[in-house]
Amino acid sequence: MLDIARAVVSLTVIWTVSYLIRVYLVASSLPKLPGPPSESFVTGNLKQWFSRNADAFQKHVALDYGPVARLHGMIGWPLLYVSDPKALHTILVKEELSYLHRKELMIGNRLMFGEGVFATLGKYTHTRQRKMLNPVFSTNLGHMFPIFYDVLRNGMRASIDSGENEQDVMKRMTRAALEAIGRGGLGHSFDPLVKDSQDAFADAITSFNPKMTRLSYLRRFIPYLSWLGPAWFRRFLVRLMPKHWAIPQVYSVVRTINQRSAEIYESKKAASQEGGADALKSLGNGKDLMSILMRANMAASVGEHLSDDAVLGQMTTFVFGALDTTAAMLSRILQLLAVHQGVQRELRQELLEARAAEGVAYDQLDALPLLDSACRERVVRMLRVTNAQRDGVLPLSQPIMTVDGQTLSEIVVSKGTEIIIGTYGSNVNAEVWGPDALEWKPERWSKILSSVAAAHIPSVYSHLMTFSAGRRACIGFKFSEMEMKVLLAVLVTNFAFELSEKPVVWNVADGTQQ
Repeated sequence: MLDIARAVVSLTVIWTVSYLIRVYLVASSLPKLPGPPSESFVTGNLKQWFSRNADAFQKHVALDYGPVARLHGMIGWPLLYVSDPKALHTILVKEELSYLHRKELMIGNRLMFGEGVFATLGKYTHTRQRKMLNPVFSTNLGHMFPIFYDVLRNGMRASIDSGENEQDVMKRMTRAALEAIGRGGLGHSFDPLVKDSQDAFADAITSFNPKMTRLSYLRRFIPYLSWLGPAWFRRFLVRLMPKHWAIPQVYSVVRTINQRSAEIYESKKAASQEGGADALKSLGNGKDLMSILMRANMAASVGEHLSDDAVLGQMTTFVFGALDTTAAMLSRILQLLAVHQGVQRELRQELLEARAAEGVAYDQLDALPLLDSACRERVVRMLRVTNAQRDGVLPLSQPIMTVDGQTLSEIVVSKGTEIIIGTYGSNVNAEVWGPDALEWKPERWSKILSSVAAAHIPSVYSHLMTFSAGRRACIGFKFSEMEMKVLLAVLVTNFAFELSEKPVVWNVADGTQQ
């Protein structure tokens, strides 16, 4: 036993020394960039970034330090916050394979979510999954449109029209988003929205991010749990931990999600094997994403075929990718409409004239100008972190000044440098979007400034970094946009929104995208 203890101590010392050497090498290779001071040697700026009240700090970083800022991670590890469009194009598009997610993060995602696109890297595995998924998310959304109307028009009205004037909009939007992704994504009903109901799968999904936030500082170490032996032994160790600790709580949530996902998948798979393609088509009326994906996978050639684990992994990807972000976007838009009553009235008039709440065609709803502008004119701060796989250079759109007086037109980055994609900084850049970039002005989309196009922002959606860019851009952004437009059409047509007397404080700690 003494020998084992000595070995553990020796390995810990070796790992710590090697880590500090890597920190020094990466940090010393970077120029003296502006940025906030480290709050703590152990956690750097991470507590400031991940706290529930991090709104002011994240804005401070994005707005006050320029297009490239330096932050501090765990035990002194340097982080770059990058919102410069030319540098973002290099990271996300031009040299995408040189700036991937950290491998340990991907391993951690795989332990929790399975073999979905959240957990894959590389030209072969990730590209093969995207190749299978792209048609699912691009060519079949029109068929899903009636599903959204069925879920949202009937369920949301019955849910909200209860005689209570004051409503928890975030709670309602989360329920609506979950049911929409359940029906449209999995062919499964979590919550019919007509009355309050309990579903263990739904409860686990909605509680995952709040519980996972408690592990924000330890998340990079989760992959090392795989070193502790087989899965059954790791589960045994977790069960020995006090239940009020974060790790057992996250484990319980993940286990519930994976077990229920497997049940839904196996039921679909069994139906397809018993009745062939016709039986599978009947699942979710054959129009939900999982049914479409399973049919596509059945028809794929051997080399393009996805394993059961990979298909199952997409289920959690669908849910987590579409739940919190969509619910937050919808809640924020409704809050802004409550503040800007004139815009709300104009939007309601546009929707009523188009009879948008009655189930119009997708193309007709998508073409409504003010509805489209309101959905674009939102600011979402997603955290996406990439890791430099090799030494490289990030060119800049405009030169920047370092704290020691140097003028740089490019940033040399060393292998191992971690980069935060500056979504918010890009979306509210006054030099691109004008001096009113921080204001909520849907009318800006009626005539986009020439500076927006000239900036060449690498984006899959309206020059905004909300859904990222490149091959790892959000694959379901059209799904999310359709869901939001249908829900806004139903809600704004049937209800008037005003702010309550209670203050609204946004918890930004869960705004992460890996």
